[in-house]
Amino acid sequence: MKFAYLAIVFGAATAASGSTLDKKSEFAQGEPIDDNGKGGPILGGTNHQIDLQNPDNLGAESTDAGTVVNLKWSFSNSKTKIFNGGRTREQVVTDIPASTDIAGAQQHLKKGAVRELHWHRVAEWGFVYTGEVLVSAVDENGDYQVDKLQVGDIWYFSKGSAHTVQGLADENEYLFAFDDGNFDALGTTFMVDDWIIHTPPEVLAKNFGVNASVFTTVPTPDPYILNGTVSTANSTGASAGLFGNSSYVNFPIATTIAAAIVNLEPNGLRELHWHPNAAEWLCFINGTGRATIFLGSATARTFDFTSGDTAVFPDNSGHHIENTSATQNLTWIELYKSDRVADISLTQWLALTPSDIVANTLKIPLSVVQQLKKQKELLLKG
Repeated sequence: MKFAYLAIVFGAATAASGSTLDKKSEFAQGEPIDDNGKGGPILGGTNHQIDLQNPDNLGAESTDAGTVVNLKWSFSNSKTKIFNGGRTREQVVTDIPASTDIAGAQQHLKKGAVRELHWHRVAEWGFVYTGEVLVSAVDENGDYQVDKLQVGDIWYFSKGSAHTVQGLADENEYLFAFDDGNFDALGTTFMVDDWIIHTPPEVLAKNFGVNASVFTTVPTPDPYILNGTVSTANSTGASAGLFGNSSYVNFPIATTIAAAIVNLEPNGLRELHWHPNAAEWLCFINGTGRATIFLGSATARTFDFTSGDTAVFPDNSGHHIENTSATQNLTWIELYKSDRVADISLTQWLALTPSDIVANTLKIPLSVVQQLKKQKELLLKG
C-alpha cells in the first residue's frame, strides 16, 4: 500500500518574513572569510569541491558554538559492494557514531535479480524510489505474503521475519533502514544458503526428506544478490494457496520504525522543533539544504546537505531545516526508532504559554508573542 504509514508533508503552510539563505560571498567561494575580513584563505591542501558544498563547515554560520560531533554522512563516501545482480552501499554507526538507533542503505537490483532469502535480528524498513519490486515474507505463524511494490511504496519486516526482494523493472532501487545503527555487525543478518552449507549433509537429508546430494550445488560463499528471472508464481491469495495477514505492507506491525517524507518548497523552512520520543535519522533524496542542530548548553552546529546525504539529529535536540535553493524542491525521508512520528513546535509552545511570561523571558514585545500562531506551521515559505 503506497505510503501506508508515512506522515506525508508537502508544500509550505504559510509565509515567513525574510530569508537567511544567502551566504556571504567568500564562503560561497569556498573560503573561510567573513565580510569583516575575519578568517583567512585556505592555502594548504583542501578539497575545494567539498568546501563549496559545505560553507557552514568554513564558519559561515555565526550562531554556531561549542563542539558538536559530525552528524552527517554521504552515501558517496560509503564503500559500494557490487554483485552480479546489482549493488549496495550503506551508512552504519561507524560512519556516524551518534546514529545508534538507525542504519540505512541504498540497494539496486537488475530485472529478475534477487536479494537472497535471509532474515535479521533487527527490523527492516524499505522505500521504493525507482522501478518495481516483489517482496515476500513469512512469520512464525506461517502467515505468508507476496506483494508488488512500486515507486512510493514501503515495506516493513519485523525482527526475525524471513524475506526476500526481487527486481521487476529493468532497473530497481530502494532505500532501506534498520532499527539498529550497528546492524552490519557479525550475527545480524542470516542467509539461507550460508546456513545450508554450514549444516552437515546428513542433517539436511533428514530435515528435508531428500537425498543429501541435492544440496551440493548450493553457492558458497553466499551471493547476497544474484541474477534470476522474474517470478511467475501467483501472489498471495486463494489462487496461490497462500494466506495470512498483510502486515508487511500495511503497518500496525511497524512498532519500531516510524517515518515521514517531506517535500519543502524553494527557500522554504521546516520550522524550529524537536522530537520528544526519538532521534531523527534523515536521507536527502533531492535538492540542497542546511540545518542547525541545537544541543543545549550554548552548543549548536550547522550542516549543509545535498542529494545522497544522510544525517542524524540527536534525541530531543532542537533543529530546523532550510531549502537553500530558490528554484528546486528539497525532499528527504526521516525515520525514528519509535511507533510514531512526534514533534514539538517551538512557535506553538511559545504561543500556548502565558504571553507575558514569554515576553519577559525573551525580552521581546508582548504584542509579538500574542501574534504567534497556536497551530503548528510545519513548513514555512521563504
